[in-house]
Amino acid sequence: MTGLIKSTKPLPIFDIAEKLKIDKDLLIPCGNFKAKISLKFFDKIKDKPNGKLILVTAMTPTPFGEGKTTVSIGLTMALNKIGKSSIACLRQPSLGPIFGLKGGGTGGGKCLVIPLEDINLHFTGDFHAVSAAHNLLAALLDNHIHFGNELEIDEREILFKRTVDMNDRSLRNVVVGLGGKPNGPAREDGYIITPASEIMAILSLSTSLRELKSRLCRILVAYNMKKQPVFGGQLGACGSMSVLLRDAIKPNLVQTIEHTPAFIHTGCFANIAHGTTSLISMKMALKLCQYTVVEAGFGSDLGAEKFVDLMARQGELPIDGAVLVATIRALKYHGGAKAKELDKATDEQLKKGLDNLARHINNLRKMNIPMVVALNSFTNDKAREIKIVKGFCDYQEVPFAVFNGFSQGGDGSVELAQTLDNVITKKQSSYMPVYQLTDNIKDKIDKVAKEVYGAADVIFTSQAERDIQRIIKLKYENFPICIAKTNMSLSDNPDLYGAPENFKITIARIVIFSGAGYLVPIAGDINLMPGLPKTPNAMQIDLDDEGFITGLK
Repeated sequence: MTGLIKSTKPLPIFDIAEKLKIDKDLLIPCGNFKAKISLKFFDKIKDKPNGKLILVTAMTPTPFGEGKTTVSIGLTMALNKIGKSSIACLRQPSLGPIFGLKGGGTGGGKCLVIPLEDINLHFTGDFHAVSAAHNLLAALLDNHIHFGNELEIDEREILFKRTVDMNDRSLRNVVVGLGGKPNGPAREDGYIITPASEIMAILSLSTSLRELKSRLCRILVAYNMKKQPVFGGQLGACGSMSVLLRDAIKPNLVQTIEHTPAFIHTGCFANIAHGTTSLISMKMALKLCQYTVVEAGFGSDLGAEKFVDLMARQGELPIDGAVLVATIRALKYHGGAKAKELDKATDEQLKKGLDNLARHINNLRKMNIPMVVALNSFTNDKAREIKIVKGFCDYQEVPFAVFNGFSQGGDGSVELAQTLDNVITKKQSSYMPVYQLTDNIKDKIDKVAKEVYGAADVIFTSQAERDIQRIIKLKYENFPICIAKTNMSLSDNPDLYGAPENFKITIARIVIFSGAGYLVPIAGDINLMPGLPKTPNAMQIDLDDEGFITGLK
């Protein structure tokens, strides 16, 4: 725990709710500094006009992190400082990255959401509820087979794996039911991480308990011996799963370190899912403030594209502008500088890395979203380097702002807030999806791969071709797509930095999220269960004698 957090006294959560005029009887406190908001409150305000929605995205990430969460928090604090009411809408962090490599998801420096430890760890229990509901369905499926298999489920065609919110490569492929007949059917199985669960996606997309239950019933879990689909509703799972998720669907209210409101709810990764907070939290925020600031995970090729083509389309959300986050160190990295020698990188490497930024600028232009490039500044950035990036943005005719929120909080974020407000005031957005829902499946994938990633071609494996035929037979071809691929490159190869050209995207298979209402093409060697690094963050996290958590970054 940093000295800054220790010295910052959060306001009681009822005070934050009062700013938003949330009725006390519709606020469900979870301790003194965090609370859930009843869906009845949304019913009360849903006819109010929307404010403006700002999407925070970035250039292609690096191992260091580019600070989208930090920028999102700083921006919302600064907007409040300049007299524009604003709420930050962020995803809940997953325990996998926290104990793995990436660390927490509560911002950095003087741009934080609090209570930091609660948010980064168990928070209000939403992730546990998702994991429990997911594994309940998996248990009911095996139980059905054990007691006679009335639905004639083909054990070779079970699509629904188990889940856990932890990076554990040993669980990617397992065998269950060993030890004889009393222990259930013996078969191959596996685990995915909770943010990749379809239950998490369903929770993120549902705006009512009725919708939540309906979506849970539509989950495709397996095929039977006649090659017919078997859904969650046929296993009698919908009611009990809904019970486990009854409170998890309610948005979580917390505050920034400067006591401005923030919603933190659901936690879909953007490389393997749609990568934003819940639809209900964004819809609620849009009714409560002038500017809703939404972080979309990773680069514009992932979070922003999925927000435009999937989230905003399903939720009928506005997108009034975007902030495209860049850093000097990321530009050097994508220009060929080695990760451990960025301090020795040349200006030429910095300039070469601008090609990657240009791709992301072009992506947002294709989507017709007004933008500001925010340079997330660090103490070792040099004035001439910042001048190079600003000159490039001037050449691209893209508004530019230096973001000093990490070191200065809301005060250091005012330049970005004012620049963004000026852009939004002058230019009205009418965002354009990359593809139409009526496009065939291959055309949708082709358009995203070529127009957003910059691929030369798309290759479909024989498994992907079979999946497409199944999708057509099930009449899901009009679903939007949510491509799962590496976040470290515009391509599906994490080792291709910068702005790669003449590469091909390989679609290995296509997963059907029938409950969530979208298709998940798997590009390249992407895995839905990450592994821990050689030296995981878990080895640094500890509890001191006073009960304070240390090493949580």
